[in-house]
Amino acid sequence: MSTYKEIRGLKVRDYTTNPDNPIEGQLWYNTTDNVARYRIPNKTAAWRTVASTNTARRDGGGAGLYNSALLTAGYVSDYSILNESWNGTAWTEEGDTNIARSLCDSVGASSESAILFAGYGPNPVGHRNETESWNGSTWTEVNDLNTRVYGVGRAGTATAALSYAGNKPPNNRTGETESWNGTSWTELADLNNVRENLAGDGTSTSAVVGGGYGPPGTGVANTETWNGSSWTEVADLNQAREDYASSGSDSTANLIIGGYKNPTRYALVEQWNGSSWTEVADIPLATNKNMAAQASVSNALAFAGYTPASANTNLAYEWDSATPVGAWSTSTSMNTARQLSGGAGSSTAGLVFGGDTGSVSALTESWNGSSWTEVGDLNTARAIGGSAGATYTAALMFGGGFPPNYAQTETWNGSAWTEVGDLNLARRSGGGVGTSTAALYFGGISSGNEGETESWNGSAWTEVADLNTPRRDVSSLGISTSALCSGGNEAPPTTSALNETWNGSSWTEVNNLNTGALGRKGSGTTSDGLVFGGSPGLANTEDWDGNVFSERNDLNTGREKGGPSTVTGITSALFSGGSPDGSAVTAVAEEWSSVSNTDKTISTD
Repeated sequence: MSTYKEIRGLKVRDYTTNPDNPIEGQLWYNTTDNVARYRIPNKTAAWRTVASTNTARRDGGGAGLYNSALLTAGYVSDYSILNESWNGTAWTEEGDTNIARSLCDSVGASSESAILFAGYGPNPVGHRNETESWNGSTWTEVNDLNTRVYGVGRAGTATAALSYAGNKPPNNRTGETESWNGTSWTELADLNNVRENLAGDGTSTSAVVGGGYGPPGTGVANTETWNGSSWTEVADLNQAREDYASSGSDSTANLIIGGYKNPTRYALVEQWNGSSWTEVADIPLATNKNMAAQASVSNALAFAGYTPASANTNLAYEWDSATPVGAWSTSTSMNTARQLSGGAGSSTAGLVFGGDTGSVSALTESWNGSSWTEVGDLNTARAIGGSAGATYTAALMFGGGFPPNYAQTETWNGSAWTEVGDLNLARRSGGGVGTSTAALYFGGISSGNEGETESWNGSAWTEVADLNTPRRDVSSLGISTSALCSGGNEAPPTTSALNETWNGSSWTEVNNLNTGALGRKGSGTTSDGLVFGGSPGLANTEDWDGNVFSERNDLNTGREKGGPSTVTGITSALFSGGSPDGSAVTAVAEEWSSVSNTDKTISTD
């Protein structure tokens, strides 16, 4: 955060009220309240999806940092020797291990230096004690652990490491601890509680481990810290579990990520501060048998594992302990209350048109960032149509009805609407994306729920590939070659959380909304979007990161059937009109900002 001292040339000014847009870190004096104040952005801890690993797997080794990591061995469809490195952007397959194994572990300060040890491999050997060393290009066998063991915990680096607990022959949980000095392993003091299928982190002289699979044959919550010579029992995890990933720097800082306790697989994440565990933001997908890079609770990387669908995954997530907090704020209301309208433009230059004001409307209003102005009406009054347009001077309205269903398309040039080529199928309640010269319309209702998709080239509509699941009242975001269709209403009817992506030629089902609803609205792109509102009177907001939806701060006024006055942004957006209760219409408008702020008081009289 910037400080006042760092903002050179800025004087402390007096205000009777707080300034509208202070600079981050600016100090001012409120003469009415007799206090000095400054502004800071609100931040929270959160996960975001990053590039997937090349091979889905579980029970491998994870080492390195959030921007320089290794994923090694594990179980694919059999015991694996595959090795992948992460450079902060992409995963690359490189030198394989010498021994195929799973239920192993690894440590290392980066993707260039690590060791892999323990595990379980094909019979008749089973339990493994082999250690391999990674130099950035190849794995080399070095001195073995003293005990054959799998399901161990880890801490340290490639030259100073710990291996502890696990399962040793014939099938016994253990608390044994071994220390690696870069050349060989030495047995040290045992854990107080025997267990397996656990993870931990820290250094070879300062580490922490919580949970695991222990007596009486289930996930446990016990936590122990290591001081270089012995283990000490400390505060338990909030949720007992096994088969999780971990990341941390020493015995005072650690994350436990995901995990399993029969019969539940968890997305739960807990953070250790040296004395207790606190629940923090969940990982997007409940996962166990997953792996993580090591060294931090500020920035972490978790990857691969086993999903609720009983399948290996290649998904990877990055943890940031200081992500800006987005929020909605109430803006200037429209001149005319309405629902089921179309919209185009940005959060500072938008357009709303058509809709239901108590009757079907042709009214159009433009938004300049501070006020609404009535401009030229549509030629055909209608509601529940599709709309597109990246600016408020070039927009498209198509379909709609109330009923009857319309096929008419109109284009806006900044001052007037002109009728152009009709849709091939008259319908309403579909999803629209794109611009006035390249748009897409999908789903909706004609004689029934439709899956039909049509593409607009600036002069005519062409039928292209259908949605996988026909539905109406969907949310939509993106452009004509890369779009998202979420939620809606399926036959018979059924409220839907389904989510499909369009790649320019076909639709593919991907991860669902967290909250299924009809009449939701969207803004942004297929890699960075928002979906908000919906029936009945929802305030829910969800953020799409290209792979999964995460819940964000709610609308101030929950509503359905609103109009997306903007279709282009996730850092800023505008949502106008709609119905809080399914009947009465509103003119309320709200602005979304991906950053929210808090004004801090530093002194009083």
